[in-house]
Amino acid sequence: VQLVESGGGSAQAGESLRLSCAVSEVTGGVTCMGWFRQGPGKEREGVAAIGSDGRTYYADSVKGRFTISKDTPKNLSLQMDSLKPEDSGMYYCAADWPRWCGDTRWRLADTFSYWGQGTQVTISS
Repeated sequence: VQLVESGGGSAQAGESLRLSCAVSEVTGGVTCMGWFRQGPGKEREGVAAIGSDGRTYYADSVKGRFTISKDTPKNLSLQMDSLKPEDSGMYYCAADWPRWCGDTRWRLADTFSYWGQGTQVTISS
């Protein structure tokens, strides 16, 4: 299984970026897919997740600004609006199946078996 992210880059505070993740194959009926980010010297943190039931989950720091969606079962997106400098970091796409996201499990990196290589997001003030 391969996950390939795209859409990272640089932006000014207040601007928007859209990340995409292409998943090579999905063999589980129940899936959880999500986005994590890791800033310099920080731990990898869960940003958002979406289950195969369509339920979405967000970190408090991005709620109301980021939107996670699945264009197809194998294409995941993260629309990031009103970006802040603290949103900067390497963003990773992650997936697991069979797996319900759960209210807390989605925040943990070890919940996910499959990972992309990451795409850098840099927001300047």
